[in-house]
Amino acid sequence: MVMNMNNLELFMKVAEKMSITEASKELFISQPAVSKAVKSLETHLNIKLFIRDKKNGLMLTEGGKEILVLARQMKSIENKIYQVANQENKLLSGKIKVGSFPAASTNILPKTLGLFRERYPFVNIELMEGTSNQIKKWVEDRTVDMGIVASPFEPYEYKILNNDHMVAIIPDNHNLSQEKRVNLKKHQDDIIFCKGGHEIAISKAFETNNIKFKESLTVQNAETLISMVKNDLGIGIISNFTLSSVSHNLITKDINPSITRDIGIITHSFKEVTPATSEFIKIIVSSYKAHYGN
Repeated sequence: MVMNMNNLELFMKVAEKMSITEASKELFISQPAVSKAVKSLETHLNIKLFIRDKKNGLMLTEGGKEILVLARQMKSIENKIYQVANQENKLLSGKIKVGSFPAASTNILPKTLGLFRERYPFVNIELMEGTSNQIKKWVEDRTVDMGIVASPFEPYEYKILNNDHMVAIIPDNHNLSQEKRVNLKKHQDDIIFCKGGHEIAISKAFETNNIKFKESLTVQNAETLISMVKNDLGIGIISNFTLSSVSHNLITKDINPSITRDIGIITHSFKEVTPATSEFIKIIVSSYKAHYGN
């Protein structure tokens, strides 16, 4: 039996939005038409793809989750077929889905996007922003073609772009302003953490150096951390890479013990990505290293 690819694509959109209403609005198709397409696919496959939960709304069944991953793979392969054909005709086109955390989007992607658009104007790029853990999940279930994340990178294939390290930020009138480094063990009660994919690195460093990991104040982004530190609520601990993506007038200090992590590109397989994604990755690596010398 031949599968209706249009029904499969509508199923993917409903699964992405977890709403028939939202899917129909985005695709400019009536809700009954979307519902009929999903029902037709369920009948064709003889499987239930969605269940409606009173508390959580529309949810994928276990079978639906597996089919969604396979459907994304099929869409990726279809995209790759057209890209290979177009590449043979010296015309690269298609779509790339990129996952990135905000600091990487600010520090890495603008120059890359500019260079890529100059060379490949017919390739569309969709950027999805989230935390490193969210992006790794998107790569796992093939929501995105590639991700820019913080280490650890396993079990994915990866290319390291940047060797990052954590720093402390304090106001210029702070009593540690004359110190060369901030001793984390000595000031563990005053630390404000900024979540950004470095939690594993911090936990390991604290455990190794017998420092108690206290989450007395934890924030979600660099701007909030800067505001907290400016208001004398504590010593901010943040990655140097993330800090470089925002403006501030605070004093930056090295920390003891040092905490490091890497920023890199991940995907299931660099050999299996679409031609457009492969070219995009090459431009990221070359432009980033040319600018930062890493």
